[in-house]
Amino acid sequence: MTSQVLTANRLNDGIAVWYDKAGNWNEWIGRSEVAHTKEDAERLEAIGKKAYANNEVLDVNLVEVEEIEGQIRPLRLRERIRAEGPTIEYMI
Repeated sequence: MTSQVLTANRLNDGIAVWYDKAGNWNEWIGRSEVAHTKEDAERLEAIGKKAYANNEVLDVNLVEVEEIEGQIRPLRLRERIRAEGPTIEYMI
């Protein structure tokens, strides 16, 4: 199984958030709880459904990640942009 983390958008401001090891939604993917087994993924999915039902977050998903030198990095570009920002520099 590919490692996964639980992500969503916070309901009150729309900011991308990740479910962390302390049981909170935070804005930094590096603190995310990583599911390495199917059971871990199912538990995180249940947490996401409950948070959605409680109107805490929207667009709840498990996303595949890789861990490189202790850093968590989403496999899909869309999720990397949500976690790290745009892939190009803006002209100011």
